[in-house]
Amino acid sequence: MATINFYYRSKKEQAFLTIKLRFSIDKENFVKTAKTPIKTSSEIWEKYYELKINDAQLRKKVFELRETLSDIETFILDSFDSEHNKSKITSNEWLTNTIENFYKEDNEAPLTLVEYIDYYLEARKNEIKPHFVRKMKGLKKKLIQMQENHKHQYKIKEVNENFKNDFVSFLKSSDYSTNYIKKVFTILKQACNHARYNGLEVSPQLQKLTLKAEKVPKIYLTFSELESIEKTNFGSENLKATKDWLLISCYTGQRISDFLRFTTDMIRIENGKHLIEFTQKKTNKIMTVPLHKKVLEIIDKNKGVFPKKLLDQKYNDYLKIVCKKAKIDEKIQGRKSVNIGTVKKPVYRHKTGVYPKYDLITSHVGRRSFATNYYGKIPTTFLIYITGHSTEAMFLNYIGKSNKDLALEVSNYF
Repeated sequence: MATINFYYRSKKEQAFLTIKLRFSIDKENFVKTAKTPIKTSSEIWEKYYELKINDAQLRKKVFELRETLSDIETFILDSFDSEHNKSKITSNEWLTNTIENFYKEDNEAPLTLVEYIDYYLEARKNEIKPHFVRKMKGLKKKLIQMQENHKHQYKIKEVNENFKNDFVSFLKSSDYSTNYIKKVFTILKQACNHARYNGLEVSPQLQKLTLKAEKVPKIYLTFSELESIEKTNFGSENLKATKDWLLISCYTGQRISDFLRFTTDMIRIENGKHLIEFTQKKTNKIMTVPLHKKVLEIIDKNKGVFPKKLLDQKYNDYLKIVCKKAKIDEKIQGRKSVNIGTVKKPVYRHKTGVYPKYDLITSHVGRRSFATNYYGKIPTTFLIYITGHSTEAMFLNYIGKSNKDLALEVSNYF
């Protein structure tokens, strides 16, 4: 059972009251204190426990103070009883944060990071895509784990250089890759910037907080490798469909969320040219993309329709089998998802190493293969339009072109 007492700890005529929370967990006693925003006078406090107060004006002020303290006491004890994670209450911040929550209006944005993520998702529920919601919920889970580990509830204004270092160290201790940590930290900053937009206090360091990405090999399939895949025969219907979808992705440059939805109803013919029109799932952008003759050959081979539909995860699994059978087995450096847990409790992390190329192939290879293979053959402006990158710099980074690569290409034009 928890008990609460208030104290006037000052020799001044007016001061803020101190609150003391006493409780026990597993037979261990705890005492937590915090300052309250309740300011009163020594005269009022001296009369606080008296039953009879003759001065009407003073009596009114004492009654008001009693009512306020009773409300905050009830709120704190209710919060204490409803807190499932009792170890959280033993942190020095719990009492202070609970007092802050008592004074928040119903429509006020929360001050703590974990609570703000829920607020952010609710505030932007009509604007953000499901995949981004999943990322935000993943971030929230990691922040909760970090708070439990550090026994500290982080506020939005605490996201500074020290927090960044702690955040990186915590995720690295769980074997997350540098690039994954960078992505997660970027969406955390997004939530903090939204908080600043709502008038909440943020660290003056927030805008300058950055993480460097680790350079990783850009995996793509060359034209000769695509030819090998095309010439390889497969007995399974699923592998045949996977092969066809892989070729379609490599000649249209679209994401799996888009190309696996292709139907012949999306195709139209203008001036003898076959175009496919669709709305990109990720960006909501209406796209019109010319169909390569290889794609048209696949449709003809399938009796005028696109190949059999496959589930995203199954497609990723089948891709490795297709590429292995087509002997795309050169040993190269890359990153792949590795189980660092057990068979019963798998935990997957991306590990950089030297692997057979087929082991590194995922559904994303089609878009990157298209961009890389046609770079320098088709004007970059057209390629950017088809891949959907916002800027040329983003496109060049996507295909892994360095300043040295660009300089050598310019010299070829000279």
